[in-house]
Amino acid sequence: MAPEGGHEHAEAFDSGDLQVSELHRLHYFQCGKPDGKPAVVIFLHGGPGGGPCTLANAVFFDPAVYRVIFLDQRGAGLSQPSSETRDNTTQLLIKDIEALREHVGVKKWHMVFGGSWGSTLALAYAQTHPEAVGSLVLRGVFLGTKAELDLVMMGQLTGTVWPEEYDRFVGYLPEDKRSDPLKSYHELVFSEDREKALEAAQEWNRWELSVSFLQQGKRVDIEEKLQDERWVMSHAKMELHYFLNGCFLEGDQLLKGCEKIKNIPTSIVQGRYDMVCPARAAWKIHRALPKSRLYWSITAGHSATEPTTLTKLIEICDEYGQANFHLQ
Repeated sequence: MAPEGGHEHAEAFDSGDLQVSELHRLHYFQCGKPDGKPAVVIFLHGGPGGGPCTLANAVFFDPAVYRVIFLDQRGAGLSQPSSETRDNTTQLLIKDIEALREHVGVKKWHMVFGGSWGSTLALAYAQTHPEAVGSLVLRGVFLGTKAELDLVMMGQLTGTVWPEEYDRFVGYLPEDKRSDPLKSYHELVFSEDREKALEAAQEWNRWELSVSFLQQGKRVDIEEKLQDERWVMSHAKMELHYFLNGCFLEGDQLLKGCEKIKNIPTSIVQGRYDMVCPARAAWKIHRALPKSRLYWSITAGHSATEPTTLTKLIEICDEYGQANFHLQ
C-alpha cells in the first residue's frame, strides 16, 4: 500500500528545456524509475497556466514502478517566455506533448494523468493520439465549455455556495463591468498598467483558490500563493486567454470524441462538491466512456490534495502500476 501522504521521490534524475517553436521553450523533468521497463506516465498540470510542476506532484506514483515525466506547458511554470499567450492553443499543447514523448524516447505512455485543465488536455491529447495512450487517470474533469464557465465565473453555482467570495470577485470590477467578469478581468489583467494588472490577477486567482477546498481553512496559504508574481500572472493570463477562446475546442468536442478512446482504460476521481469543475462534466465523460470507472470523492471539493481524493488517486495509480495490470 502507498504511504498515507503519498509516495516520496528523492530527486529528479533528468531535467531540461525543449524548444518547440521560435518563441516557446518548455521546461520538463523526470523522476522515479529511469531504467529497466518502467511504466511511463506524463503528468499534465492544471490551469491553464498552472505550475511549475514539482516533486510534490509525484506523490501519486510509486518510484519503484513509475518513470514520471512533468511538463510545464507553454507560458506556464518555468517554461519561457512566461505568461506568453501568443502561439498558445490546445492544439499546440497537444503537439508539445508529442514532441516531448519523442524527445525522451517513449513509444507509448503507460498513463496520461491530468487534473482540472490537465484533464481537458489529457482527453484532447488522447483523442488526437489514441495509439500513444495506455490509460487515462482524470481528476476534477473540465470539458472547456461555456456552460461550465458560467457556473463558476458567472456565479450561477459557485456564487450561490460562496456568496461572500463571489461578491469580492465581482465587486473588484467597476460597477458597469460586472455583467461579464471574464471579459472585464481580461481587460484588466492584460492592461499595460503593470501594477493594476497584477492586482487584478491576484483577485482573479484569489477567487479560484478560495473555492477550491470543501473546507475553507487555508486563507494564509492563499495569501502566500498570491505573492508569487510569476505564478499569479501566468495563471491569470493563461486562464483568461483560454477561457475567452472556448479553450480552442468546438462545442462538445471532448464528449463527441470519446468514441476514439472508448477502449483506453480510464479512471475518474471527482470531488462531489467541486466548485471549480462541477461534477456533471465527470458524469458526462463517464457515461460517454461506458468502460470507465468513476469514483466520487464524497468529502472533497476541487483540490487534488483533499484526503479522499488523494487516497483514491494513489490507489488507482498503484493498481495501474501492478505487473498483472496489462494495458493494451
